Amino acid sequence: MKKSIIIAILLFGVFAQAQNKKWTLKECVQYALENNISIKQSELNLEATDIEILTAKGNFLPSLNAGAGVSENTGLSFNPVTNNAQTTTFLSASGNINVGYTLFDGLRNIRSVQRAEISKLASQYNLDKMKDDISLFVANGYLAVILNKANLEVLKSQNEVTKEQIKRTEELVEAGSLPRGDLLEIKATDASEQQSIINAENSIQISLISLAQLLLIKDYENFDIEDEGYDIVDDGVASRDISEIIASAKENRSEIKIAEQNVDLAEMDLKIAKGANLPTLSAFFGYNTRYTNTPSFIQQVDPNNPTITQQIGTVQGTGQAVISEFPNTFPVEVSAAPFGDQLYQNDGIGYGLNLNIPILNGFNTRGNIQRNKINLERSKFQLEQAELDLESTVYQAYVDAKGALKSYEAAELALESQELAYDYAKERYDVGLTNAFDFSQSKLRFDNAKIDLNRAKYDYIFKLKVLELYFGIPATELKF
Repeated sequence: MKKSIIIAILLFGVFAQAQNKKWTLKECVQYALENNISIKQSELNLEATDIEILTAKGNFLPSLNAGAGVSENTGLSFNPVTNNAQTTTFLSASGNINVGYTLFDGLRNIRSVQRAEISKLASQYNLDKMKDDISLFVANGYLAVILNKANLEVLKSQNEVTKEQIKRTEELVEAGSLPRGDLLEIKATDASEQQSIINAENSIQISLISLAQLLLIKDYENFDIEDEGYDIVDDGVASRDISEIIASAKENRSEIKIAEQNVDLAEMDLKIAKGANLPTLSAFFGYNTRYTNTPSFIQQVDPNNPTITQQIGTVQGTGQAVISEFPNTFPVEVSAAPFGDQLYQNDGIGYGLNLNIPILNGFNTRGNIQRNKINLERSKFQLEQAELDLESTVYQAYVDAKGALKSYEAAELALESQELAYDYAKERYDVGLTNAFDFSQSKLRFDNAKIDLNRAKYDYIFKLKVLELYFGIPATELKF
């Protein structure tokens, strides 16, 4: 009984811990990289390139084929062993083994292996880019939740101040120091703040659901994140010269590497297409044998009269007959030889070389070469465009990060000013030198300044991480 209670308590503790788990950003990114459908599809594409490489390498192996057949013939048929026509019913069988090997094919097999390896490298870069994109999506969603939670804390904290002001104002109204309208004004402010708190809680829930959906987590109700310990961590990338960041991006970013591999693929496709203009030399070897169960006939010499004399012609001019002796034979039926003996006696071997020289094929080869030349030029333009796009994107990310930093610094100054103005308004309100409406407006501006600072802070964090990612820092190594 005690054991059951202890086990139940332990299980409940484990369940409660699982229910109260808060995900860190690193855990969210790692989980997304392991479970995201788009990443899994990219991983399958990468696995498919291994099959492409295996197939390309298999072209260097000889082809080996074996065949066998068995049939029964009735009526007039040709005996497959004697090749004589005969009217009977017999069983026949045949078998063959053929080996072929390509000695030269215009280097197309070699280049097909090279192309498959380039294709695998391109798929790997596509997978890396997909992981970077998903990591950024997760980080953005994560920071959105943190921003909403920070805003909620601001609203709750300020609402506590409002509630304290309500109590103080009620006392002053009862004492006749303040008009009742001031109390109503502050209560209206409290109601508005309560509504803002509800909206902020809804925003947190919606952002958590969005993040959970991105992670493919279905338990929306219990999903939550660790919202502490995230601050601005600058590794010095933002202070670097823009040209240095662009150069690093061109060297490290997957977009450029993918475009470069596409150029290499187009070049290899062109070489393979040109290889079709060269002769193809192949070797072959074949072995075959046959069997039949039908009896055959042989000519046997008569032992009693082994020779016979026959006239084979006459001497021209004299007319004298020319006589010759021949074996005196008669046909004897012989039963079919054993299966194994026939396979050995009736076998045959063939081998040789085949040379195929392309001369004219309706301009198909020429058209394919021209088509691949166009694809090569197109891929070069795409590489050039990718470099221009990356340069533009990095420059935009650089400007965004600089602008976000300025906005964050301005928001800090604005918060300091609004806090001083709020403290001053509070002091005046406490001694009755200002009314409740003016005080609530000052408090509202102070609240908005805090929310604006939160927004500017997390906007700068995200844009700074985007810039670091373009600089070449892996998504899993970004610091928050």
